[in-house]
Amino acid sequence: MHICVSTSKNKVSINGGDEDQDKQRLTAATPGTSRTRAATIIFTLKNEVGGLIKALKLFQEKHVHLVHIESRKSRRRDSDFEIFINCDSEHEQLKELTELLRTHTDIVEITPFDNSSLLDDGLDDVPWFPKKISDLDLCADRVLMYGSELDADHPGFKDQIYRKRRKYFADLALKFKHGNPIPRIDYTAEEVRTWAVVFRELNKLYPSHACKEYLKNLPLLTKYCKYSENNIPQLEDVSRFLMERSGFSIRPVAGYLSPRDFLAGLAFRVFHCTQYVRHSSEPLYTPEPDTCHELLGHVPLLAEPSFAQFSHELGLASLGASDEDVQKLATCYFFTVEFGLCKQDGGLRAYGAGLLSSASELKHALSGKASILPFDPEVTCNQECMITTFQDAYFVAESFEEAKNKMRQFAKTLKRPFTVNYNPYTQSVDVLRDTSNINNMVKDIRHELDIVEDALRRLGKLQRD
Repeated sequence: MHICVSTSKNKVSINGGDEDQDKQRLTAATPGTSRTRAATIIFTLKNEVGGLIKALKLFQEKHVHLVHIESRKSRRRDSDFEIFINCDSEHEQLKELTELLRTHTDIVEITPFDNSSLLDDGLDDVPWFPKKISDLDLCADRVLMYGSELDADHPGFKDQIYRKRRKYFADLALKFKHGNPIPRIDYTAEEVRTWAVVFRELNKLYPSHACKEYLKNLPLLTKYCKYSENNIPQLEDVSRFLMERSGFSIRPVAGYLSPRDFLAGLAFRVFHCTQYVRHSSEPLYTPEPDTCHELLGHVPLLAEPSFAQFSHELGLASLGASDEDVQKLATCYFFTVEFGLCKQDGGLRAYGAGLLSSASELKHALSGKASILPFDPEVTCNQECMITTFQDAYFVAESFEEAKNKMRQFAKTLKRPFTVNYNPYTQSVDVLRDTSNINNMVKDIRHELDIVEDALRRLGKLQRD
């Protein structure tokens, strides 16, 4: 996936794309205050004239802010269309709204709603966030746009066969639950040919443009996940490979996620990944993240432990953060994980997936003509994200370790009344807000230090002998 941040300081969305960056979609979202509750409401209209207008007036009357709205064909009844709305408002207003909506619509689903704040944890006014990896099931299907719903300027908009194929991929992702194997795809000959074009063009540039960590891991993916010009790797194989290398796993996703939901996945070392292939008419361009972008841009570096840890900590910092701070983290993600550069062997190399999956911007960023700035989260989080052109500036880090340390310091400045600790054994997060939680963590640290002390003692004994 690919995070884009609009030129307005209060808008941010998950987006994706490669070549030429001239058709990317932006979904606007205005942050609410700490007093608001977020909700996703899906409903079908009753058979009456002006039903949608009546429903939307209810939102206005109750002062419920619409973050995103779209219509889409119902997954439940083929003859109906559903209205999908992301909104936020104060809790009581949302309750009153849903009661009124039932008089004009058939409500299909409301999530999260009653659990949109952590009332059970005594954390009022904190946005809901997943506490364990299976909680991602609650937000992974809250896509802002379905993969089969294409804009009029999309290369595949008029191709009904392609749109049907996209719906197939979207339905697979929406049915996926944590613990399930990722469905294996029998890619068509046309899809493989499209992948082959992208694979060939980018592999010409990697030796001179990609960072050494990327170049180290790409051959391993060829060996263990069957990366090749004539084969599109299966996400299940890639997920197992990543788990062994860095503790990350893959989760299929149907479309665009909000920055909050996408970053939350990273906190559990889960990367939301598309399975569909871009339209064959423009193999070197996609207006959204496709499997070429994911597999060639993101995966090789997610296999690198230091980079994976950077992504993981960025996700942890987002849990329970304010909308303003999530926006800042999303911007930092955009200019590092998507468009980041690093110094290696006396020159600049790319590690950002948006660059490593876009031949034209990869060449531009390292042409010597692009504006290059040192990575500083305090500065980077305010950088304007260009949606229709190449970036005005790219940020360079001395190393992943340096970038990680800077993000750790930056995370401490975020206005969150607690911190969290990831438990890899239970794949859950502990909210550290009292001395009891902290004491338990200290015990774990002491145990790990005992292991280190024992290892040093044994090493010293071997050296003396």
